[in-house]
Amino acid sequence: MTQEEMWRAVSENDESYDGIFFYAVNSTGIYCRPSCKSKTPKRENVRFFNTADEARNAGFRPCKRCRSDLLDYHPMKEIAEKAKQLLDECFKERSVLRQGFTQLGVSQRRMAEIFKDEYGMTLHEYMKSRRLEEAMRLLTETDEDIVDIAYSVGFGGLSSFYSFFKSETGMPPSAYRKEHRK
Repeated sequence: MTQEEMWRAVSENDESYDGIFFYAVNSTGIYCRPSCKSKTPKRENVRFFNTADEARNAGFRPCKRCRSDLLDYHPMKEIAEKAKQLLDECFKERSVLRQGFTQLGVSQRRMAEIFKDEYGMTLHEYMKSRRLEEAMRLLTETDEDIVDIAYSVGFGGLSSFYSFFKSETGMPPSAYRKEHRK
């Protein structure tokens, strides 16, 4: 790989070159991944290295932004995974969800953007799918009353559950239960 190819990858923040090489900036003493979102340095201040160890041995320290010292650092992916895990565990309890999202340390709007980027659906769409899956499971595997199922999957009332279930499956919960009973 030529120095010009590496420079192009750095100036375009090309993630596909991460792990293939690292670049260091003489004026700051820091080394980065090609995808680092820090300000693009002046070309004359940049040196290229095959490994992070080479950059460290040359006296450069890792970037705190792109975490060039870690093998695999994807903070947005980690946040999305934590949000998904929280939704899987607490989709029935809105107050617990809100509190859990607050503890992740990002705004609700930013959380929605991160989740959609990672999973291709909104938090709301994912929560609806989890509620539907659980309702369908309970309808086919248990003898619980439909009203109890509605509350157990996080609905505040029977009519909102019926409306949701019918719009998602094309049939009311009682008909679904009859047709899919195990």
